[in-house]
Amino acid sequence: MSLRSAHLAVTVALSLAAPARAEWVASWTAAPHPPLGTQGPFAAAAYDNVTLSQVIRVSEGGTRIRVRFSNRFGPAPLTIGAARVVRIDDSGKEIAGTSRDLHFGGEASAVIPRGAPFVSDSVDLAVPSLSRLRIEFYLPKPTGPCTCHLTGQDELAVSPPGNFVGKPFTPVSKAIFRAFLSGVDVDSPKAAGTIVAFGDSITDGVGATSGANRRWPDILANRLQAAGLHYAVANQAISGNRVLSPGMGEAALARFDEDVLSLPNVQYMIVFEGVNDIGNRFGPPRNGNGPQLPAMDQPEITVEEMIAGYKQLIARAHERGIKVIGSPIGPYKGAAYWTEAGEAARQKINDWILHGGAFDAITRLDIAFADPADPRQMRDGYHMGDHLHGSDAGLKAVGESIDLKLFEAGKRSIRKAQ
Repeated sequence: MSLRSAHLAVTVALSLAAPARAEWVASWTAAPHPPLGTQGPFAAAAYDNVTLSQVIRVSEGGTRIRVRFSNRFGPAPLTIGAARVVRIDDSGKEIAGTSRDLHFGGEASAVIPRGAPFVSDSVDLAVPSLSRLRIEFYLPKPTGPCTCHLTGQDELAVSPPGNFVGKPFTPVSKAIFRAFLSGVDVDSPKAAGTIVAFGDSITDGVGATSGANRRWPDILANRLQAAGLHYAVANQAISGNRVLSPGMGEAALARFDEDVLSLPNVQYMIVFEGVNDIGNRFGPPRNGNGPQLPAMDQPEITVEEMIAGYKQLIARAHERGIKVIGSPIGPYKGAAYWTEAGEAARQKINDWILHGGAFDAITRLDIAFADPADPRQMRDGYHMGDHLHGSDAGLKAVGESIDLKLFEAGKRSIRKAQ
């Protein structure tokens, strides 16, 4: 055999052996934020020699998964002693044959540097769309205040001391936040891409029934799958978040690269954020963002500065080819920080969102929440009692209000590929 023939044979063999190109999408996410202090009901959790078990629901299914961890705000390196993922049914029972140990660069354990994300190796696991997973990991050393996501809206269980990965245990405590867990990517042969929901507590699901997947991005994910539109929906909202200022989570402008641009195959971003900026800026003076939440600094922002912030998000998304869908800021008359001055600012900002031409498309999440008799406030039954956060019914109406034609290009591309 000639040298050229031998080279060709090796090339062909390698090509045949190479795996198909992965089509990763961010099928579930929870944006991490800094600890909210060391005392009170929202004090940052810390762990030592325990196993954490967390339940999540993916949006788009696929054939392989990888799990994203985060030590973004950790005070020291974070050690994971062991980890696994398993599919569970609607009753929470494990589905036989679906348990997979997680590895990191081939190793069963990992040390995540302070300030860093860390992604597991991918594992072969057939995961149906809208199915549930349980992710367990052992923390053998003190973690310090955790890199958490406060509004997890599903179960986190803490074991007695020891490594209980793959073993049943009776929890010593439970919570609904996310600890050190920031995402699950799925390799989907049908994937059209990732849609990021970028916002605050209204998108994060405050007011929704815990464990029932009733946030408006969950409703959108349900509708997309039912319509044959194979998009993953990544909920990257943080309760209390603001466009321009930090507080409960870094400002939207500050966290955008990590929480949006770092995700795989993002095609669209829905922006529904700003009520906390204007509510805190124009609302009555308070010691905190409610009776139990920490006080937040409040710069003297203007409507023009808010508009400039949105323009920055749009421009940075467009650089990556991401289409940005904007919604006017929702109604909040009756909320603790509503004032006529804040309402006037909302109207000016919303007029720009609707008519400024900067967004690629507009969706009217504000109207879905609004009381027809007074569009400045939320409809009765559509909020949790505080005139700000959606109830299950309100969040369902918002999720159902989004026109799926905005995303039908993905359906056409899938059909063409098939």
